[in-house]
Formats: sequence, C-alpha cells, structure tokens
Amino acid sequence: MATSVHVIGTGTIGEPLIGLICDHRKDFGIDEVIFHKRTPLKTDRSKVLDLIERRGAKLAVDEDRVDDFRDMGMAPTYIAAEAMEKAAVVIDCTPVGNKMKEDLYLDHLDNTKGFLAQGSEFGFGKMYARGINDEALVPGEDRFLHIVSCNTHNLAVILQTIAFPPENYDPLKAPKPDDITNLESARFVCIRRSNDISQDQGFMPSPTVDRHKDDRFGTHHARDLFHLYATLGVEVQSVFSSAIKLNTQYMHTVQFNVQLKNPTSLDAVRENIRCNDRLAETWKSSVNSVFSFGRDHGHFGRILNQTVFCLPSLHVSEDGKSVTGFCFTPQDGNPLLSSVSGMLWFLNPNDYQQRTQALSPYFFDEV
Repeated sequence: MATSVHVIGTGTIGEPLIGLICDHRKDFGIDEVIFHKRTPLKTDRSKVLDLIERRGAKLAVDEDRVDDFRDMGMAPTYIAAEAMEKAAVVIDCTPVGNKMKEDLYLDHLDNTKGFLAQGSEFGFGKMYARGINDEALVPGEDRFLHIVSCNTHNLAVILQTIAFPPENYDPLKAPKPDDITNLESARFVCIRRSNDISQDQGFMPSPTVDRHKDDRFGTHHARDLFHLYATLGVEVQSVFSSAIKLNTQYMHTVQFNVQLKNPTSLDAVRENIRCNDRLAETWKSSVNSVFSFGRDHGHFGRILNQTVFCLPSLHVSEDGKSVTGFCFTPQDGNPLLSSVSGMLWFLNPNDYQQRTQALSPYFFDEV
C-alpha cells in the first residue's frame, strides 16, 4: 500500500515543509506528498504549480472549491476528504490545528498513524523537539504531537548545552531529574523578526514589546520550554522569557542568561557547543551574515540546526556561575526538522533517526 503524507497549509512552515518532504520522499520511504490549500488565489498560483509540476506534490482542495482552482489553472488531484483518508500522517501547518483536531482529526485515528501541529497550537498533543525529548515518544500511544516554536527549540537547546551534562546530547537518552542540578535559573529575551520574508502583512515600523501574559513564565516561549522538558519527567525551575519584535525580516535572535549552581568556564561552554551536533557556531555578529549563509547553503534558504551560537557574545562571570550570550534562531529550520522527524517516527519509530539523516547536508558545525 502506498504511503501518503498530507500537509495542510502553504504558509511560512507549510510551503518549505512540502518542498523538503518532496525532495527527500524516497529517502523517507514516502510514495505520495499531498498538500491542502483552502483558498484559490492568483498570487499563490506560481508556488502551487511549482510544488505540483517540479516538486511532485499533489494538490487537495475542498469539494466546493474544485472548479475555482481549475479555473485558475491549478488542477487538484484530490478533494480534502479523500486526501485525509489516504494519509498515513497529517501535518497541520495552520493556526487552527486545535479546532481541526476537535472537528476532524479525532474521527480519523483508525486511518492515520499520527497528526502534528505547529508552535501556536498549545495543547494539541505531546510537545516535541528533535534531539530534546525523543525518548518521551511512546509508540502506539502518542497520536498527536505538538512541534514547539522555533524560539522554544532554541531555548531548549541552550539549556541542554549549558546546564546539562554532555552525555545528554544523545537524543536517544533522556536526561534524568538529577542531571539538571546545575541549573539555578534562566532568563531569555526573544528578539523576533516582525514577519517572515514570505509575508506581506504584519511588518512593524519600530520595535514593539510583547506582553508578559503568563504570570510564571512571562511569554509562551519559557512556558512551552517547561512543558517540553516535563514530557521527560524533568522540571526546569525558574525559567522566564520576554519578547520584542524588531523591524526586520531576517531571523530571530535570543539573548540568554543562565545561572548555574556549580561554576563553569568559557572554554567549557565552547567545548559543550562543539560537542552538541545539533548546534552551529559562528564568529559572525550580524544576523544578515548568518541569514545569507542559510540562503546560499541551506535547503532553499534554511539550515536545519536547532540554533547558531554567536561565539563573540559568550560571557562567563568571574565566579563561573552566570553564562550570557546570544543565539540566532534559523529561519524556522528547527520546526521543519522536528516536523520531518515526527512524521518519520509515526511512519516507523524503529528507523526514524536513520531516515532523518537524509537531511544531514543541511546541518552545519560552523556558519
């Protein structure tokens, strides 16, 4: 029986994810990549046709929109209900994943191995970030995975690198509660782009500060970080995040301050960064230089590392208990990687790690 994967949405996450899966579908053991688009737009026709004609994906639309798409020269292969019935895995890249779960996905558990939703859909299912909590995934039990946001990926790997023992960089070995005794507290400032370069709306003319909506964690980034590690039975205490949007379209930056119980050194931190193969390091200090590297060397503009540590920014206090610095968050590359990894885990939890290595050309040690 042919293996089909269904991606819903063609936005900032959906479009590059469809292309990434299409380009490596043989490596992944996938026969058919289907994507759903809700609204027929002339402005989107070029990307839809490219996904179909050059990348090999198949278009699915709502039944009452078939003629509208055909009239614009975008011929669908399936209606949405057919695509859902065929799908072994459904990846929802829309901001209404939780609603879709209640209205539709819960009725398809017998036909589909698993469903994934993206960062905004808190509560969709078990939180997941590749290389952080793989051991928390339970075959036959977990049917809904929530891929955490790009900045939450970044926060998680910062803690993993600075406050966890290096042996916990193995994604198949979960950290135990007593492994995190060196973490006292952590504070993060997520310096966010105002919108993606693919988006025409939402650009801001000046820096705009986000509200601290969560009394304990500040913004959702630290809240999600807490719940991500909780899937391993690990409680990260005293984490707090703030966020500010800048008038740029390049990529996010995270400023961090991690307080440790036991002292470390700058050399030790740099060695931990080198040991963690999900990270890249850079001596560049400007976002545009890192973004340009991704444009020239990544998969259609995106590298897939969890974060890029800015080495010149690293600072360890005189007593060795405070580590400060900046990281660059790859342009949605980390949730793309985790989405692929989660998809492959649903298809076959025994070999998903090996199949994910097909994406290794887009992992870098240095940027």
